[in-house]
Amino acid sequence: MSNTQASAGIGHDVRINGSRLWDTLMRLAEIGATPKGGVCRLALTDLDRQGRDFFVKEAEAAGCTIRVDAIGNIFARRRGRNDSLPAVMTGSHIDTQPTGGKFDGNYGVFAGIEVLRTLNDRDIVTEAPLEVAVWTNEEGSRFVPVMMGSGAFIGEFVLKDLLVQTDREGISVKDALEAISYAGSAPIGEPRPGAYFEAHIEQGPVLEAHDTVIGVVTGALGQRWYDVTITGMEAHAGPTPMALRKDALLAASELVGIVNRIALDHPPHGRGTVGCLTVHPDSRNVIPGRVNMTVDLRASDDDLLTSMHDTFLAQTRELAVRNGVSIDVKQVVYFPPQPFDERLIRAIRAGAGRIGHSEMDVISGAGHDAVYLARVAPTAMIFVPCKDGISHNEIEDAKPEHLEAGANVLLHAMLDAANR
Repeated sequence: MSNTQASAGIGHDVRINGSRLWDTLMRLAEIGATPKGGVCRLALTDLDRQGRDFFVKEAEAAGCTIRVDAIGNIFARRRGRNDSLPAVMTGSHIDTQPTGGKFDGNYGVFAGIEVLRTLNDRDIVTEAPLEVAVWTNEEGSRFVPVMMGSGAFIGEFVLKDLLVQTDREGISVKDALEAISYAGSAPIGEPRPGAYFEAHIEQGPVLEAHDTVIGVVTGALGQRWYDVTITGMEAHAGPTPMALRKDALLAASELVGIVNRIALDHPPHGRGTVGCLTVHPDSRNVIPGRVNMTVDLRASDDDLLTSMHDTFLAQTRELAVRNGVSIDVKQVVYFPPQPFDERLIRAIRAGAGRIGHSEMDVISGAGHDAVYLARVAPTAMIFVPCKDGISHNEIEDAKPEHLEAGANVLLHAMLDAANR
C-alpha cells in the first residue's frame, strides 16, 4: 500500500502484530511483578522509572522523538507528512495500584506503540503526526490528586501546587520526579492534540456478559465524592438504654442503605458506594461516638447526578435529626459527566465493523485520562473485555485476541483521524 492510498483512507487490510503487542506487555509486567501474577509499580518510584525507561526505549526503536514535560508526562512523536498539523494522540498510564494488574493503563500505552510499529512495517506515512502519551500518576495510589498528569496538561491543576504534594513518607512530587530523572523541561499542555484516543480494558463485566469484543465508549460517568463524619456520643453498652443512645454507627449503617437506594432509584447508570468506614472508639462494649466514612455517587447525566446529590444531602439531614447525631458532609471531588466526540465514536464503530468484530456502546464508570483530554480535544475510548470484569487486582486478565482486536480498531481510528 502506498502512502497516497493511506492518505485516501485505503488500507483496510492493515493489522497490528498481536504477538508482538502481547510480548511487550509481558516484558513490561516483569517490572514490579508480584508473586500473585500482578504488578506493583507506584507512580514516581524507581520501578516507575524502569517502566518509563522501557517505554522510551521501545518508542525510540519505533523511530519516535521523545519529550517530557514538567510534571513527568512523556510524549513519543511519529512525524506526519504535514508535521505542523495537531497530532493525533493516544495513550494512558503505566503506574499501578499496589495490587495492580498487567493491563490497566499499560495496554493503552503499548497498543499505541504497536500502532506506530505497524505503520512502520507497512511504510505508511500519515498526514498528521501521531503521538503516544504516558500520563503521570493516573492511579493516585501514592500521590493525590488522581489523574495528575492529564489534569495538569489541560490546566485543571497548577504545577506548583502539584509539586508540593507528598506521599505517606513525606516525599514530594518534585523530589520524586527529580529522583527518577523525569522532571522534564517541555511546557505543560503544549501542543494540544487534534484528537485523542485511549484503549483500555473495560474494568467491568458488561462486554464479557454480552460476549462482545469491542466497547465503543460514548462517555464517562460524572462523579461526586464526599467525606462524611457522623458524631454521636460514646457510652457504656450495658447501662445505656437503646432509646437513649446517640449511636454514630447505627446512623452510618442507615446512611449506607440510603446511598445504595439513591443509586438504585437512578437506573441504569446510577452508582452509589460507601468505600471506607472507620469507627471510634472501636471498642467492644462502647457505643460508637464517631464514624468517618466516604461516599461515592456517579451518574451519566449531570442533572441526574445533581438530583442524587440533593437527595443525599436532604436524607442525611433527616437521618441526623432522627438519630440525634450530627452529620458533617464535605464534597471532595466533582467530575461532571463527560460525553465523547461523536465523530471519533463513529470512527471506532466503523473500525470494529471493518475488521469484523462485535461491538456495543458502553459508558465508562471509571475515571480515565481521556476524561480530562476530552475537555480540550475531540476524544473517544475503546474498551475490550477483561476476565470476570476484574481490575485493580493482581488477577486482572485479558485475552490476547481481545487486546489485538482493540489495538486494530485503534489503528484504523487513528489512521482515519490523521488522514482526514
